[in-house]
Amino acid sequence: MSIGRDTTFTWLGHSAVEVRTPGGKVILFDPWLTNPKGVRKPEAVDRCDLLLVTHGHGDHMGDAVGIAARFRPAWPCIHELSLWLARRLPGGADQVTGMNKGGTLEAAGLRVSMTPAVHSAGDWNADAGTTLYLGEPAGFVVELENGLRIYHAGDTDVFGDMALIRERFRPDVAMLPIGGHYTMDPEGAAIAAELLGVSHVLPIHWGTFPILAGTPQQLEDAIRARGGTAVVHHWRPGDTVS
Repeated sequence: MSIGRDTTFTWLGHSAVEVRTPGGKVILFDPWLTNPKGVRKPEAVDRCDLLLVTHGHGDHMGDAVGIAARFRPAWPCIHELSLWLARRLPGGADQVTGMNKGGTLEAAGLRVSMTPAVHSAGDWNADAGTTLYLGEPAGFVVELENGLRIYHAGDTDVFGDMALIRERFRPDVAMLPIGGHYTMDPEGAAIAAELLGVSHVLPIHWGTFPILAGTPQQLEDAIRARGGTAVVHHWRPGDTVS
């Protein structure tokens, strides 16, 4: 079943998703395009109006800095990550907007809200021989030009306050991790879909490595076992859902 709201979602592997909006904008979420299942080289990206990175792990930051340097997109992100990026992007602090969970702003003509996520964040700082703190993990709800609300959960376990995300933002489509081990598995994602009240689920963060063993079919089975009706899109890297 299609989503049918003049919007396309293309899975670029792992948690990287390209969204093309009804108004012609291009959103890139967590663009680690060089992931083992990647289908598009970073240099093949032809447009980016809004860049959203859920947290500072390398498998989500990925190729974001290079893309931002080329296209100068709007880039709202968690406050600590914005401080780090301001020293690495050619446009400095003018290229990023620091925010935090509970905040909403307009970026690239779209309404972007930051939500909680239950995970960790940061990366390795080889020069200092210790970890590099890049702010807490987050998710994003983006309201598109036609009112469609899309939620990218980033890396997270299911948590009860997803019910508050439903109450506050009423997402229609959720991009949810299902791989397990580092995030929730299909059973957890089924509970998340129920708490969020979404009509469509696009499974992410699965299949990249053998340890990310959850599958869309397991998610669909778990949703149906709970009496849910959300449509699970059984996509593969490179597929587009519209």
